Amino acid sequence: MSLPSQRPPLLVILGPTAVGKTTLAIELAEKIGGEIVSVDSRYFYRGMDIGTAKPTFEERERVPHHLIDVADPDETWSLAIFQEAAQQAIADIAARGRLPMLVGGTGQYIRAITEGWRIPKQEPDHRLRDALERWAQEIGHDGLHQRLQVIDPQAAQQIDSRNLRRTVRALEVTLNTGKRFSEQRQRGASPYNLLQVGLTRPRPILYERIDARIDAMLQAGFMDEVRDLLEAGYPPDLPAFSAIGYSQMIQVLQAEISLDEAVMLMKRLTRQFVRRQANWFKPDDPDIHWFSVELGSVDEIEKLVREYFDW
Repeated sequence: MSLPSQRPPLLVILGPTAVGKTTLAIELAEKIGGEIVSVDSRYFYRGMDIGTAKPTFEERERVPHHLIDVADPDETWSLAIFQEAAQQAIADIAARGRLPMLVGGTGQYIRAITEGWRIPKQEPDHRLRDALERWAQEIGHDGLHQRLQVIDPQAAQQIDSRNLRRTVRALEVTLNTGKRFSEQRQRGASPYNLLQVGLTRPRPILYERIDARIDAMLQAGFMDEVRDLLEAGYPPDLPAFSAIGYSQMIQVLQAEISLDEAVMLMKRLTRQFVRRQANWFKPDDPDIHWFSVELGSVDEIEKLVREYFDW
């Protein structure tokens, strides 16, 4: 096995939604000569900017970003596609003498990179997939997710019940292979000299930031963004629109719920999402260096990074 110093360096900046990863990562990247590889699965899609709190063009001009705006909303970026693209981006950044920085809060995608997951190449079974999707129409997304919970509790815990595409895929692979979906993602040795930095804030402050972010999204024209996507011909049931906020805005535009109801639901769902994110990255994980996001934390993290990588 190679010594850590012989493997490409990789800095991971992780933490819950609205903790402040983007701001800190950009400032840190400017200090240490880093480039950011986004590991937020919502950032893949072009035209979905406001509702995902995607880094602005000005922020992306300050520091190179990778894997943002790489697909249209009706394209599917699977975990395997992401893994391959992220590995290539990390290799390219390291080859140019820059520090690759994996930044985001999508736990499954981060682990696929840092733990070297070997993702099974299971070909789609479209007949079974169609049958599962029809079943979901009968029993609802939650009902299908409950069936997954029965046969594969670990996979169900890691998949949002509102994400029908991933629920269907987990059931499809399990039923086709006779082996639980969660057991098929084998871990290998990390291919990187890895440093993981976790960012935290007190939960009440995090919730205040979530509320303020959602209010700011609406003021910035979130409703118009969703309307434009629908008018461009993208159907409202696209998997990309299962992201928190988009489905609620679609319901408002279709006069199914009021704007006030949508905002209340968005804030509640985002709080629940933050709690699920915590399942991936525990405060007592010895492989993660945790920092409270406060004045001076960037300097502390910079010192850690330079010492760890001898950068």
